[in-house]
Amino acid sequence: MAQVALESVTKVFPGGVKAVDDIDLIIADQEFIVLVGPSGCGKSTTLRMIAGLEDITAGQIYIGDRLVNDVAPKDRDIAMVFQNYALYPHMTVYKNMAFGLMMRRTHAGWDNPLAAVVAPGKYRQARQERRAIRDRVNGAAEMLGIEELLRRRPRELSGGQRQRVAVGRAIVREPKAFLFDEPLSNLDARLRIEMRGELKALHRRVQTTTIYVTHDQEEAMTLGDRVVVMKDGRVQQCATPFEVYERPVNHFVAGFVGTPPMNFLSGRLRRAGARLAFDDGEQRLTLCPDHQERLAGLADRPITMGIRPEGLCPTQAAPGTTLRVQIGVVEPLGDRMDVLASTPRHQRIVCRIDIRQRVREGEIVDMQVDMNRVHFFEPGGAGRNVNLPAGASQG
Repeated sequence: MAQVALESVTKVFPGGVKAVDDIDLIIADQEFIVLVGPSGCGKSTTLRMIAGLEDITAGQIYIGDRLVNDVAPKDRDIAMVFQNYALYPHMTVYKNMAFGLMMRRTHAGWDNPLAAVVAPGKYRQARQERRAIRDRVNGAAEMLGIEELLRRRPRELSGGQRQRVAVGRAIVREPKAFLFDEPLSNLDARLRIEMRGELKALHRRVQTTTIYVTHDQEEAMTLGDRVVVMKDGRVQQCATPFEVYERPVNHFVAGFVGTPPMNFLSGRLRRAGARLAFDDGEQRLTLCPDHQERLAGLADRPITMGIRPEGLCPTQAAPGTTLRVQIGVVEPLGDRMDVLASTPRHQRIVCRIDIRQRVREGEIVDMQVDMNRVHFFEPGGAGRNVNLPAGASQG
């Protein structure tokens, strides 16, 4: 177990493509951290540089107190679990899990029974190595519930069973850090949810530093102690799942994290007597007292208001806190439903409401906006969240 630190790490591929751009990141000992972002954001490249599978262009990577820039992957004392599991098809599950340990044996050459006569001490040490490997493999198999699979080969296993074997192979190594590269993406939706819970419980038991890469923001939010949101090779925000969701630092993070994603409305802040209101050109929403003071200097400037789908619900509330929308499509989801609506200025607004609310496609409805939960962003896809104090940390 060890801390992993990246200092000003950059990766530029031939042709000048900058995949990772000056990343500074510290993963604490025993922490479970998740790198998440859209395809091409640099998350897998970052993981591969930590593993030593990609050379870095600039910067330093430390595992524990050791600078590993020029250390071969096999000597970094890490274990990696890949998307495709990378199991040896001709080996049993036991041999797949034991292979890495077998390759590190120091007395493998004394396994021959003849060694018991020629060099009994070496033979005893060789037997002790085999017993230690067997104990570690059996312990990991019991932890993962795959004891009965140890004699099977990968082709005889389901996708979920293969994933457990791949994880077990990493566990027996007892490395300083686990690296997971989208390990659940090949599983069906139900099994992915099940395996998420198992991975989280497993981390609590083994308490090893874990770096996990995924494009699935729901997976990131449920697994990580902290979530690193990346875009175009740079860290946009690094914080706890709650902070990333409730206090996104910019427009991109706010729109990427959350299912369905946050709604964005373009407009301006206007003065209405002593108060500020958000004006989209057709409707006005009065800001709550906390926002009034913080955003007073932004009156009459272009701004984007963000509101999560669960921050909208049908109501008969007073004007100034409601948004009049036309219902387009209603999507029942069991105990709740997603309502796709529109206004004259905004063609897509998603509202997540209780299934018992009665709304019909085509009708005009007033949706109450929880003004205590709205966010305001500078214009543009990377606009800063001006709700947050100036210079608010990304993580």
